[in-house]
Amino acid sequence: MAKDMTIYQGEDGKAYHFYSSENNATMHVCLLSDDYLSHTTNDKRILINQSREAPAVFKYKDKYYLITSGCTGWSPNEASYAVAGSIMGEWKQYGNPCKGNDADKTFYAQSTYVIPADAANGKFIFMADRWNKTDLEDSRYIWLPLIMKNDEPEINWLDKWTLTELKKR
Repeated sequence: MAKDMTIYQGEDGKAYHFYSSENNATMHVCLLSDDYLSHTTNDKRILINQSREAPAVFKYKDKYYLITSGCTGWSPNEASYAVAGSIMGEWKQYGNPCKGNDADKTFYAQSTYVIPADAANGKFIFMADRWNKTDLEDSRYIWLPLIMKNDEPEINWLDKWTLTELKKR
């Protein structure tokens, strides 16, 4: 069983499949084959019995970060993040990286991907799905700045922003 998933490609070119499994109770990370077409036997259970989904992975400095969502169907919920010293290492879960109004609902969205904008300086773009549960075809995305502060991810709602502004922060 592999649900709510993403692929992360490391700096060495290796790719990893992050996915919810065991009825979404446990997240897994699995090294993919060299051609990225199949799993290897290097598979690790992480966030065991935490009921997390919607993995969004990124690297900052020498650590890996994983933003996830709780399992509440199509309804929004609070995000959390986990950190590991190696991608197949031990992941430690922390609180919500979202701050401000509607942070407890991840701004009515669910994590989907993190894009490096200026990773060396802790500047990323957080992408999230804003599901419309009554009309899934009319669902949208939100893109917000993710800024690392004291080695912790922080995501604030902004009605309007530019990549130039993000890089100046």
